[in-house]
Amino acid sequence: MSEQVAPPPASDAAQPQPAVETPPSPAVETPSPVEPEAKKSGAGKVLGIVGAIVVIVIIGALKFGIGSLIGNALNKDETADAKAGDCIAELPEVNGTEEEEANNAKVVECTSTDAAYSVVGRVEGQTEAQAKEGAACQQYLKEGQEGYLFYSIKPGKTGYLLCLTKKA
Repeated sequence: MSEQVAPPPASDAAQPQPAVETPPSPAVETPSPVEPEAKKSGAGKVLGIVGAIVVIVIIGALKFGIGSLIGNALNKDETADAKAGDCIAELPEVNGTEEEEANNAKVVECTSTDAAYSVVGRVEGQTEAQAKEGAACQQYLKEGQEGYLFYSIKPGKTGYLLCLTKKA
């Protein structure tokens, strides 16, 4: 016969209490609307692809310097194509060796009332120092004729020099 030992019954042992079920609260549940999955049409897909390509081209253009070309197109140098025989609208008044920026300089018809200067010569490949010196324009001026200089040269680069006289 085998003996088994069992712990004595505890008098204080808590009797399992029956679980009390609480009825569900009267919450109102609204069914979430089920949206049908939007299907892209063929045209929508093409527009999406074209849009992505346009964005990539713009980013590449800005990165590789085409942005400066766009900027130049928006801020066009109105005198870039000026040549001898053209006329320039009124420029800021200067005295002696004084300099003024002429951001609104433009070529106009010589018959226009805005025409204030005649272009008597154009010199390419000038540095800013050469342009300020003005020696390149001496060949275009008659003896005793008063001349004016207009140049468009970016710092550290070369550009053009327009040799001007007051329009008679």
